[in-house]
Amino acid sequence: MIDSLFVLNTAGKIIIEKHWRGLINRQVVDYFNDQVSRQSSPEDLPPVVSTPKYQLVHVYRSCLTFLSPVSSEVDVLLVIEFLHRIVDILAEYFGEISEISIRDNFDVVYQLLEEMMDYGYPLTTEPNALKEMIVPPNIINKVISQVAGVTSVTQHIPNGSTISSIPWRKSGVKYTNNEIYFDIIEEIDAIVDSNGAIVSSETHGIIQANCRLSGMPDLTLNFINPRVLDDCSFHPCVRYNRFENERVLSFVPPDGPFKLMSYRVNLPHQQSLPIYVKPQIHIGNNGGKFDISINIRNTDGKPVENVLLVFPLAKSVSNVNATCNLGSYIFDPVTKSVRWDLGKIESKDKVPLLSGNFSSSEQTPESGHTITLDFSINMYAISGLRVDSLKIFNEGYKPYKGVRSLTKAGKFQIRT
Repeated sequence: MIDSLFVLNTAGKIIIEKHWRGLINRQVVDYFNDQVSRQSSPEDLPPVVSTPKYQLVHVYRSCLTFLSPVSSEVDVLLVIEFLHRIVDILAEYFGEISEISIRDNFDVVYQLLEEMMDYGYPLTTEPNALKEMIVPPNIINKVISQVAGVTSVTQHIPNGSTISSIPWRKSGVKYTNNEIYFDIIEEIDAIVDSNGAIVSSETHGIIQANCRLSGMPDLTLNFINPRVLDDCSFHPCVRYNRFENERVLSFVPPDGPFKLMSYRVNLPHQQSLPIYVKPQIHIGNNGGKFDISINIRNTDGKPVENVLLVFPLAKSVSNVNATCNLGSYIFDPVTKSVRWDLGKIESKDKVPLLSGNFSSSEQTPESGHTITLDFSINMYAISGLRVDSLKIFNEGYKPYKGVRSLTKAGKFQIRT
């Protein structure tokens, strides 16, 4: 399925490469970097780049590019999903993905890639099974491996990877306190015009779980309003047919943290977004003035946190003079943008307002730039998705259940 894997840093240089079906010339990386250089951002490049000989499939995560040249006819989505799984496994092992963490643990990375794929086909991709074969790095085993030359690969076969029908869960798990936590995280992608009308809006959500349950529990998770879910993607532990028939999640969970499911929600245009931005831009001779206000609309009384508004200006703008009644702003002369950091906003607060003027070297500076907004709302799900109950089977204890919700901005844009 996959011929090779190249991990590239922000400069396009190869950090690690792995070949499963013979060597591939590094010229494919040069061609890929040339395509990236034509984009304003690496994220703007399509996930598949065609060449006369290969299809260059890639994902961009944590400022790193995971590039896989494919020469045969394969399902591209399967390749993309596997690349994301590689990143998730590395994050599980190292805590964070960066060029430094990969360079410091290159031996573990190569061992993981060797176990995760066999001759280009996915083999072992579950964290629990991999951790039984390859010990996660820590200070102690790093010192032992460097001094004594001991490898981090264990000498026994994982007891759940070959004989168990549930390869994602270890057997014999025991906890003093049995508990499971669910995080409902939703991102809003929206485009709003200058009058406040919603041009398009969509919500992408995931349910992240952290399981600390003993034995082999069989869980059933019920939602109050499961009909809002669309385009669902599940962890392999979820029984898909039961969800299709009953709209409940029935599964035997992996041990530890894992992504239970992802989904999409189409927000009706008549439903107000949680935050409303009203820009007023007036262009004059050699400059202009602006007034930008922000209002909280629909958050169920929850405060909006980490609010950051970025207002781009024309490249000819040389100076900005503004005032704001909440937070602080700075003008970046390099990117020619105003960054307004508001921090936390509550519905009882006064309406945040940023007013000012700017000077330009052009008589009529360019207008029509798009404002971007970033924010987060704790304990709030804009889709209205809520957990109703959690039932456990095959075990005699009653676990503690914790549920949190988080709504945050994805690509939230306001046209001026």
